[in-house]
Amino acid sequence: MSRYSKEDIIRMVQDEDIQFIRMQFTDIFGQMKNVAITASQIERALNNQIMLDGSSIEGFVRIEESDQYLWPDLDTFAVLPWRPQYGKVARLICDVYDLDGVPFPGDPRNVLKRAVKRASDLGFTFNVGPEMEFFLFQTDDEGNPTIATADQAGYFDLGPLDHGEGTRREICLTLEEMGFEVEASHHEVSSGQHEIDIKYADALKAADNIMTFKLAVKTLAQKNGLHATFMPKPVFGAAGSGMHVNMSLFRDKENAFYDQSDPRKLSPLAYGFIAGLLAHAQGFCAVTNPLVNSYKRLVSGYEAPSCLAWSSCNRSVLIRIPAHRGQDTRVELRSPDPSCNPYLAFAACLAAGLDGIERNLTPPEETAENLYAMDAEQLRSLGIASLPDTLESAIYALKADRVITDALGPHVTGQYVTGKLREWNEYRSQVTPWELGKYLVTY
Repeated sequence: MSRYSKEDIIRMVQDEDIQFIRMQFTDIFGQMKNVAITASQIERALNNQIMLDGSSIEGFVRIEESDQYLWPDLDTFAVLPWRPQYGKVARLICDVYDLDGVPFPGDPRNVLKRAVKRASDLGFTFNVGPEMEFFLFQTDDEGNPTIATADQAGYFDLGPLDHGEGTRREICLTLEEMGFEVEASHHEVSSGQHEIDIKYADALKAADNIMTFKLAVKTLAQKNGLHATFMPKPVFGAAGSGMHVNMSLFRDKENAFYDQSDPRKLSPLAYGFIAGLLAHAQGFCAVTNPLVNSYKRLVSGYEAPSCLAWSSCNRSVLIRIPAHRGQDTRVELRSPDPSCNPYLAFAACLAAGLDGIERNLTPPEETAENLYAMDAEQLRSLGIASLPDTLESAIYALKADRVITDALGPHVTGQYVTGKLREWNEYRSQVTPWELGKYLVTY
């Protein structure tokens, strides 16, 4: 049941003295876009009459088929608290439709809706809870970002060591003002690194929340003279930022991953979902870890799991089962990073998990050993494979995985692979400072 009707939104725009409404959408590569309208155009917006030039968005449509429509999701209406209180600004998150009134297959939100509908047809609701990590860096005299941070804090430290505590607090309060339920926040292991955990929601709302979260964090950091980044590995020698994804399936409002009779209190559905994630982790890695820089995080020594294993207690594996059971039973995928497009990432993970359930896949025995302490030969002896180690190899793994490419659809798959190969080729042709320092004099 919808929270808001068109009449509700029109009334709120008038009563709250809202002057601008941002019609927001997300491109294939996870960048938020928007068309801003004035309050006088709100009825047109609510009647799906606001257009955009899709040919100007990378990965959308060609120049000869550029006109598209924004269809707002009324339940996403929210006032942006960081904007001026006089002449307020609100937002509506939108789906992208073609001129014939059909959902645009290249719209990431539509990709996730298709995946969620498949789960619904099987009787499931897919819930997701993200753990968002990011860095707060200082800026230079001209306002440009640096990788310097004023704090010397570590895991769970607090002020005065944690110089970002005030900004993190402001972010949490602002998110709650927008209707988020913030479960926890704390300083992370690296200097300047922070984590904020958001309560789980159905997958579509969770993905919407992540996009709003990123915008709020970057905006409030900038207001406080800082630069926030969701780049996976901005600092050499320091731990990178992840986005652990906690997933569960519900059926008839009951957690389908819970089984009181099982020694681990996990249901056959949970085991199948785990097996599906492990079977397709290499295939969806280019989606959950989409940057060249993502693979600088997925290396040993920095608490970023890359080994295809699972455990009910071990944090060095790709998939961990947190201790909570009953309605809180969930599967935690620890490899994704916050640069990913959450709509595509959740769709890929759901497709992988459902494939494991439908094919009655069984996961390997859980791993109790610390995989971070093992070298490649030891892992091979245990039969434990790893995630791709570069964006290029991840792209080819994606192309070879029919379950994941079917979930994304041919339009998104084609445009995504093309864009990411272009990014990889641009990277591999660079001459880096490391190469100059290593070779320029010696050779």
